[in-house]
Amino acid sequence: MKGTYLGEFEELVLLTVGALYPEAYGVAVMDEIKKETGRTVNISAIHSALRRLDDKGFVKSKMGGATNERGGRRKRYFELTSQGKKALDEAQSLRLKLYNRITDISLGGS
Repeated sequence: MKGTYLGEFEELVLLTVGALYPEAYGVAVMDEIKKETGRTVNISAIHSALRRLDDKGFVKSKMGGATNERGGRRKRYFELTSQGKKALDEAQSLRLKLYNRITDISLGGS
């Protein structure tokens, strides 16, 4: 398994995979990120992130059935692993810990 550092984009993809379960596949993840953030990403960036997350053990995948609408091609569905959920929990905890340390003085007293 590669390092367990979770980059900002990887975190966004991982959160989206969890939110879309059990319908998390590449295009659905891409569309949901666009819908929720307004951020346009291309499918190759999504697939690269999903491969990295799989290498880190944060997601696992399985192939769905072939459909006529996809010309007989199958979708690869992703889901969070317990390690992926733990990585998200740790990222959220760290962000909240740091956020709670922000004082009014650091905001220029406003």
